[in-house]
Amino acid sequence: MNKNIKKIAIVGPESTGKSTISQLLAKYYKVSWVPEYARYYCENLVADYTLQDEVNMYYGQVALEDAVLAITESDFIICDTTFITVKIWSDEVLGETPQVVLDALPKKPYDLYLLMDIDLPWQDDPLRDFPNKREYFMQVWHQELQALNANYKVIDGLGEERIANAVNAIGEFLGR
Repeated sequence: MNKNIKKIAIVGPESTGKSTISQLLAKYYKVSWVPEYARYYCENLVADYTLQDEVNMYYGQVALEDAVLAITESDFIICDTTFITVKIWSDEVLGETPQVVLDALPKKPYDLYLLMDIDLPWQDDPLRDFPNKREYFMQVWHQELQALNANYKVIDGLGEERIANAVNAIGEFLGR
């Protein structure tokens, strides 16, 4: 496995276009894409999620990412979110974060985070919970990324402008 593969994470509050833009960016750059494991996991839950579910989502996200890294021939990959989401949701909904997640945060950094702004209209989805807390979660994302001393850029704009802003941010990062 090429250890020099850069990881670009698309992150942010609910309903900010992360899945859409991450797929578009992967297609644009012709690179591998890591989907959001938690979406698949939560679609199959039959009860309220627990701290163990959060641990499972952490391991699932890491496994998906590792699988993509193992087979990619690109010099970077696009990740639709990261397991920082597990920390944010665990803290908010369950009042604590699994230790395995806390231990992994500083050990599994991403090279660039694109933090999607909350300027998109809210889209209802059965897996989305907090339409009235978008500003709060945007602040939480800033705090979490700053706590990691992460290299990140806020991406705003609607439609093609948002995509262009993301492409420009990645281009600057890659020196292209």
